[in-house]
Amino acid sequence: MDDLTLQLFFDSWELFKDPAVAAILLGGLLGMLGVYVVIKRMVFFSAALSQVAGLGVASSFWVKVVFGASWLTSPYLGAATTCLVAVGYIMTQRGQATANRDSALGLIFLLGSAGTLAVGTRIVQEVQDIESLLFGSAVAVLPEDFNMVVFTVVVLGVLHLWWHRGFVVVSVDADDADVRGLKATLLEWVLLLSLAAGISVSTRVLGALPTFAFSVLPAMGALKIAPNVPRAMSIATLLGATAGFGGYLAAFLYQLPVGASQTIVAAILVVICSGIGLVITKSKKINPSAQPAA
Repeated sequence: MDDLTLQLFFDSWELFKDPAVAAILLGGLLGMLGVYVVIKRMVFFSAALSQVAGLGVASSFWVKVVFGASWLTSPYLGAATTCLVAVGYIMTQRGQATANRDSALGLIFLLGSAGTLAVGTRIVQEVQDIESLLFGSAVAVLPEDFNMVVFTVVVLGVLHLWWHRGFVVVSVDADDADVRGLKATLLEWVLLLSLAAGISVSTRVLGALPTFAFSVLPAMGALKIAPNVPRAMSIATLLGATAGFGGYLAAFLYQLPVGASQTIVAAILVVICSGIGLVITKSKKINPSAQPAA
């Protein structure tokens, strides 16, 4: 362990570049998207989707083992399909009582978790992939996976810059979106589907554990210190990217599982932001006339 140093890490950058950059990109993307998850009070939504995406990936491995390789066995297609079904089911609960929505998310989470484990017992050849899928223990990223990460980040980034105002309004107050003449249902569908796309790709590449962490913790930290949603999204993007790279680096230096390390770093950042938030709150009480810039 003593031989694992920062110098060695950066000397071996060509080996670690793709997984480290993928973690930065996905951490930043999910950090930004996670702000919607937190302000909509749907934290369990990202947990449920990451698990059901895992089921989709595991099912694609099983289909490949049983029926042979084909384009139908793409893990991305498997994750996207199960996430699409889950989002469709969640949208049928739109307008229902909070208890009904939480029950639906609980059902999806449990089916995804149990299904992934059950399918995993049928494909012992892919046991390492299943472990990486659940806990984010992979230390490498294949070139095709890296390309998918870049494509996903670019597409979703452009979409959310383009539809930013509508997504914010429908997340904060869907009724207000209707009053403004916005198509709230369409906006919510696109928002949830974009979340599903980001989560499904991240689950395939990084694993369910860090995916859930990136989609919740950076947003939690950002909202502790940001005066408004746009700034929270910028801060959450930075925090997510930091957790992605910092967690990967810590995993290398201290020989930790990558997904667990990234989750711990993200949690530490939340604690730091909470402390900063307390300082900001106390300073406002001491000087009530000080207002944050718009």
